[in-house]
Amino acid sequence: MHLSQRPIRIALIRHGESEANLDKSIFERVPDHAIPLTQHGWDQSAAAGLQLRELFENEPVRVYVSPYLRTLQTLEGLGLGDLIGIANEEPRLREQDWANYQDTEDIDRQSKLRDSYGHFFYRFTDGESGADVYDRVSSFLETMHRDFETADSPRNVLLVSHGLTMRLFCMRWFHWSVKFFETLRNPGNAETRALLRQPDFRYKLDRPFEQRFNCGYEPKERERSAWL
Repeated sequence: MHLSQRPIRIALIRHGESEANLDKSIFERVPDHAIPLTQHGWDQSAAAGLQLRELFENEPVRVYVSPYLRTLQTLEGLGLGDLIGIANEEPRLREQDWANYQDTEDIDRQSKLRDSYGHFFYRFTDGESGADVYDRVSSFLETMHRDFETADSPRNVLLVSHGLTMRLFCMRWFHWSVKFFETLRNPGNAETRALLRQPDFRYKLDRPFEQRFNCGYEPKERERSAWL
């Protein structure tokens, strides 16, 4: 692939506020993948869409979107339909699986255990670990790179996904360590991060993820990535 075929921008956005962000007990009644946005979540998506339109300079965008209802609704709410030439529903960008219908008290207990065990390696009962999500994100990256080689590959790429998935995508891309990943907070609802192509054809994150605590070092990989 010629260097000039690499996209100028790869933007990531977390879904807008969902019903589960307000009431965790909804997981006991509604499948995770079927939880919708709140009205505030729709409003957040619309506001983010204006920012992304400016970032993309009104040029075509290739989209990869998690098949969960809240991410599909976020994509719709962005209002970028006139820019989206290709929209790919991508199951590998889905939320971390926490089980099927969830027992709220049990999930709260496990969430506290995960804080001490480690967010990357802890596997929820009948669910996934962060490492499992990392593996499927790695597989997705291979597909995305192949898509960049097509003749009609656009200069802009957008991933509509989930907070943990966004962090793990960047971890994989920038080769962050598990130790560094563990310090990072999820982005807020409808919050974005963008990988911006530099003159040397490497990429730089437009702004860092907030940190829960400092791990004692700032890896070079936080700033730039070799093309994989």
